[in-house]
Amino acid sequence: QVHLAESGGGSVQAGGSLRLSCLISRNGYPRACMGWFRQAPGQEREAVARVDNDGRSTMADSVAGRFTISQDTAKNTLYLQMNSLKPEDTAMYFCAGQNPFHRKACTQYAPDYDYWGHGTQVTVSS
Repeated sequence: QVHLAESGGGSVQAGGSLRLSCLISRNGYPRACMGWFRQAPGQEREAVARVDNDGRSTMADSVAGRFTISQDTAKNTLYLQMNSLKPEDTAMYFCAGQNPFHRKACTQYAPDYDYWGHGTQVTVSS
């Protein structure tokens, strides 16, 4: 089983920065596709960024050039560095991971992810 725990959310002014962290408790599971998603009230959950088990990252067009996904395998932590934040970035942010034994493609689709954290709120004011 894999447990995910996000932290680092908060309230910032437009143009500010935040770094989200996701502590991954793998319990012996190998490295797998990991992603960040977000969901604003009344909207569907959308992919923000993902990194596959070879370390290749993909960013959503809406955050490319402003957000960066990274991971520290020694600390079992996934990060999302968010710069130049905009009010439209306001949402609950979720960390998600795939079960590597399911051998699925590392996609932007939420149903393809097996493990989810509880989320951390990011609020950007204008």
